[in-house]
Amino acid sequence: MIKLIRGEFMKIRTTNTWWLFTLGALVMLALAFLVNAILVHVLLDEPLTGDMSAEEVAQRDEIGLAARLFTSGQFFGLLFVMVLGILLVTNEFHHQTATTTFLTTPHRTLVIVAKLIVAALAGAGWWLVSSALNAAGAIVFLSTEHVSNHLGDWPITRAILLNLLAYTLWGVLGVGIGVLIRSQIAATVTAVVLYLVGTQVASVLFVVVSNWLDQEWIEQAQVIVPSIASSLMISGIQLPGNPPQWVGAAVLIGYTVVTGVIGTMIMRQRDIA
Repeated sequence: MIKLIRGEFMKIRTTNTWWLFTLGALVMLALAFLVNAILVHVLLDEPLTGDMSAEEVAQRDEIGLAARLFTSGQFFGLLFVMVLGILLVTNEFHHQTATTTFLTTPHRTLVIVAKLIVAALAGAGWWLVSSALNAAGAIVFLSTEHVSNHLGDWPITRAILLNLLAYTLWGVLGVGIGVLIRSQIAATVTAVVLYLVGTQVASVLFVVVSNWLDQEWIEQAQVIVPSIASSLMISGIQLPGNPPQWVGAAVLIGYTVVTGVIGTMIMRQRDIA
């Protein structure tokens, strides 16, 4: 297994994929932090009034705002991690190395497990870099706003750790998608479109149906969308009208387990030739 994991890492290191993805993730991280910093500045400057709703008050909670800064860039960071997981599988078929891989290691389950581990570790690596940059930026920015960074408080620590969980799980999800859709272009385009467009469409659809039927639980049910579940996990505080954070974690873990198991079973039976 150690050799298989090293082999998978070598497949990443010996191509341009890792540094192109890293550069893209860093650019999006910087943009996300800038947007969040502007939003936090505006919300902190706006005084609380008695006619504000519970949701508006929660949006100005210092811990929630700090959590937003410490987890900046998650949305696009998870996208890059997912695509990397997809490429770990689809590259084998795109470059026609799958036959060699499975002849070298006839136990296909071990190969898939190695890819799942590498995808999770790659996600953890991206989380580590993004968290370090976010922490440095958040501490400096919040000090200029004369607000505590709350870095030692459990809600912030929990948000950062749940962000780690999200990064690792999305890497595993990517491998599962790559197994289900063997074509590199089809898998990548489908996953990216569903992630970027599907998230927004699903969110609007749940809200519209909830208002139409006057059923609040329908709007809360949008947590079944993986990207929305990830966002809920790192909110830092309990947001009014939203399920608890653990629900988002449970949904994401469920998707990961299902795709990982199904993907492994398919790869064990699939005719590689």
